[in-house]
Amino acid sequence: MTDNGDKRPSPEAFLARLKEGERARLRVYIGAAAGVGKTYQMLEEAHLLKKQGVDVVVAFVETHKRAETEAMIGDLEVVPLRQIEYRGVTLKEMNLEAVIARKPAFAIVDELAHTNVPGSKNHKRYEDVLDLLAAGISVITAVNVQHIESLNDVVARTTSISVRETVPDSFLQRADEVVNVDVSVDTLRTRLRQGKIYGVEKIEQSLNNFFRKGNLSTLRELALRQVAEDQAAKAHDYREREGLEQAVIPEKVMVCISSRGNAKKLLRVGSRIAGRLASDWYAVYVESPREEPGRIDPKDYNRLMENLRFAEGLGAQFVKLKSSRISDALIDFARREGITHVIFGQSARSRLDIVLRGSVINRFLNEVRDASVHVVPLGDDRVANTDERTSGNGTPD
Repeated sequence: MTDNGDKRPSPEAFLARLKEGERARLRVYIGAAAGVGKTYQMLEEAHLLKKQGVDVVVAFVETHKRAETEAMIGDLEVVPLRQIEYRGVTLKEMNLEAVIARKPAFAIVDELAHTNVPGSKNHKRYEDVLDLLAAGISVITAVNVQHIESLNDVVARTTSISVRETVPDSFLQRADEVVNVDVSVDTLRTRLRQGKIYGVEKIEQSLNNFFRKGNLSTLRELALRQVAEDQAAKAHDYREREGLEQAVIPEKVMVCISSRGNAKKLLRVGSRIAGRLASDWYAVYVESPREEPGRIDPKDYNRLMENLRFAEGLGAQFVKLKSSRISDALIDFARREGITHVIFGQSARSRLDIVLRGSVINRFLNEVRDASVHVVPLGDDRVANTDERTSGNGTPD
């Protein structure tokens, strides 16, 4: 399912690696869009594993009524789906409990970014996959690149497509292999015209919106880059673990967040930078006296907790510092940890406001000369600690 000559790892190699260790393994197929052949590739691999005598089941596959994909299921064992009544409609979900009870060696799980019906054990399907892995079941799954959390802003900005269902980058970091399923833009659009992706009623609309050439080219580039970065990170970890080369001085990334505003944009930037550098990264919040437990505004506290969960989902280490001088705390942390990249959010502020109230960013630039500072414009939504006086936390400095 690739036209670029890439040699993807074989099922035999994947099985050999499974036998090397005891933990369940995870392979993730990534594609630029629906229709590149991710589901077909997973089913093809399942048949190869079955021929080798491996116990494999189809836990969930979305064929979208594509004849080729439906035919590809063939004689594979399919675990019956769970039927759930929701708002007068019967919906079908992967039966997590049944798959765990069946306990195959491998499970095929499609539509990784899917949101489960309310009342399910887990909110998202990728959480179901984590449960399967914890139960000792290896998983082969698939996702489109626009559903990767750290790429959410990039996709929205470059394609004008807003994606709500996302998978945290920490999930991909758990993967043993991330494989790109790639076809050319023209091939993908031809498949769409032939009705091999969506029904006839959706073809023209899709060609003029999501499946525009510019969008597909961007998404294809993102998919290729994501897989390349993942392979580089895993190769780096392997060389370090095996002692094949001296570890270089590690790059470290720090994202400065506060309790006011939504920090997701900053955290996605931090995740992308850290991913490219195969580095550790931190989401750093400075708790001021006004935001101590019992004094912080409940809305600010809830927003902070939401940012914390989001940061950890992307793979960041959350760090809470305490200080009445926000800039001092951030500068001390950066120096102590050897931070090399710092990400601030900058709200729209006048020059007079900056002169009168100061700026954490300006002070950081003046005092920390060996770190790259990235300033992300946020309009009126103050997210980072950019105000020296209130420091984004409502505390005079």
